[in-house]
Amino acid sequence: FFFFFFPPPPPLAASSCSVPNMSDTLKRAVVSDWKEVKFSPEEEAEFKNTFSEFDADGNGHITTDELAEVFKKLGESVPGYKLRDMIAEVDTDKNNTVEWDEFLTMMKKVRASGGKIVGEFSKTVNKFQTLTRVGGKSAASALDTQHSFAEEECVAFADWINSSLADDEDLKSKLPLDTSKPQKLFEAVKDGILLCKLINSSVSDTIDPRTINKTKLNAFLISENQTLALNSAAAIGCNIVNIGPEDMVAGTEHLVLGLLWQIIRIGLFAKINLQSCPGLTRLLEGDETLADLLALPPDVLLLRWVNYHLKEAGCAKRIKNFSGDIKDSEAYIYLLKQVAPAEFGVDVRALTESNMEKRAELMLQNADRLGCRKFVRPEDVVKGNAKLNLAFVANLFNTYPGLTPTEEFQGLSDFELGEMDETREEKTFRNWMNSLGVKPFVHNLYADLDDGMVLLQLFDAVQPGVVDWAKVNQPPFKKMGANMKKIENLNYAIELGGKLKFSIVGIQGKDIFDGIKPLTLAVVWQLMRAYTLSILQKLSGSSARITDGQIVGFVNDQLKAAGKSSHIDGFKDQSISTSMPVIDLIDSIKPGSVDYSLLAQGSGEDDLKSNAKYAISMARKIGAAVYALPEDLVEVKPKMVMTVFAVLMARALKK
Repeated sequence: FFFFFFPPPPPLAASSCSVPNMSDTLKRAVVSDWKEVKFSPEEEAEFKNTFSEFDADGNGHITTDELAEVFKKLGESVPGYKLRDMIAEVDTDKNNTVEWDEFLTMMKKVRASGGKIVGEFSKTVNKFQTLTRVGGKSAASALDTQHSFAEEECVAFADWINSSLADDEDLKSKLPLDTSKPQKLFEAVKDGILLCKLINSSVSDTIDPRTINKTKLNAFLISENQTLALNSAAAIGCNIVNIGPEDMVAGTEHLVLGLLWQIIRIGLFAKINLQSCPGLTRLLEGDETLADLLALPPDVLLLRWVNYHLKEAGCAKRIKNFSGDIKDSEAYIYLLKQVAPAEFGVDVRALTESNMEKRAELMLQNADRLGCRKFVRPEDVVKGNAKLNLAFVANLFNTYPGLTPTEEFQGLSDFELGEMDETREEKTFRNWMNSLGVKPFVHNLYADLDDGMVLLQLFDAVQPGVVDWAKVNQPPFKKMGANMKKIENLNYAIELGGKLKFSIVGIQGKDIFDGIKPLTLAVVWQLMRAYTLSILQKLSGSSARITDGQIVGFVNDQLKAAGKSSHIDGFKDQSISTSMPVIDLIDSIKPGSVDYSLLAQGSGEDDLKSNAKYAISMARKIGAAVYALPEDLVEVKPKMVMTVFAVLMARALKK
């Protein structure tokens, strides 16, 4: 998915009228065919906000679990089969979830019926819209719509930002945030600077600081910052579907919190690897291989880590989640005692306290001795807030893992350990997938593709409608025959690749299921390439796919027309290592955007890397969704180089 962001239009005048619920809104006009229904931008934005409320994890799909959470907010308990039936009412592509286009279609059908509620799902939407929640105006809808947000998340995220960015000179006027006033958090993100800094805190060097607008800010410069932040967030794997710069500028609560959580979570999980913690090998169980261990999702690894230390502490308790199983603080009390250096004086005396909230406070005082009292308050522990407790444990792991490497891994260099972790190419592909909102979230490029569902979603993104979802075996899979069902899905994905003219000779679904790296990477790369070119094709209005030659021709024509001296012969042209063809192309697309005085003038490795960082960030700042890394330009990696020029061409066509 490629994002092209532009400065937001002038804000609409605030209305003193209350916003009507869905039934009132949809009674405004009646047409005989729902396909003829046209909503105003304000109406569509209102529906978009409601969709985002249902889509709790912000991945672009409403699931039965998320629908169940909506009913909990309504004070109702609905059986699982009824939830599935409601989803099925709206789920036209039969993937067992509701996407934005399906949600909007439902709204159009309601409008076409003259406001008559046409199904149980739409009734639920109507009921939810009438529920008054804590919140404020959503500028995404330009209406006085109320939205819910969790006060405990505001406190947790603000505290984390205060800690992580305390020494940043550019944020001295904003920090520390007052954690007792949630609105301060939403105000702090409005100019985009804090978001850019937080992204760099989670994944270092993602954004070149030279590209952030910091002084004399106006609406245009702020929008540029937000565009830079959102495209950079996508590049590290955040799903920003249905989020635009205007939402961040407005401080739209639920969207801001959703994005902040994604950025923070990515940063917390980034160190759960062998290079950062060689002692992870202590968590191997049974006949598992290292590859099996590294394929586990981070939250599963963290559960295993907690249980490892509980066992080492001689504690009989084991946990299976970060909600109900940690409410009594027992696991945390033993965990802290086990990982804390002796000089901190951490003990287990909190266990003698029978009041659960007081016990949690005593436990957190121990965490504070380690500098790890983050994300949770006593009430968050006792209530079993899974999101914040996961963050608490992840931060504790990153600070005091308490894992010494097993004998066979002692003495290995960072490079050798890093080779066992995710490669740069694998991470780029994975981040691209996650930014599209695929489900499930891809933690491991091989293990998480083994049932075909992610690949099929990607094929459907390349060519909407190409997947016949009636042919797809849907999870969860029964244990008996599960592998066969997964391989059938993968064979179907390979079949679709053939229809789209992919080079897949000799590749079978079983190869992807087995995690054969070269073959899996070949399929994934062709998907990313095809998706990139499909965007270009749509923007160009061409009936045929755009070729590499056409992209190169566009680059050179654009450079020449702008009076630039740069020129490329192809995606292997060594002049690309200087990043000047990319930088000049950016300036030709948006004249005056590049400050050439900031560029390094030498030809050494550091200078080349510096200019590449500037080029990648500037491309994102003008609205090109670049996933490539600076190293890809310096090393002239033709695949990633192609994507950079392609998305810049798309950005130019978007004019």
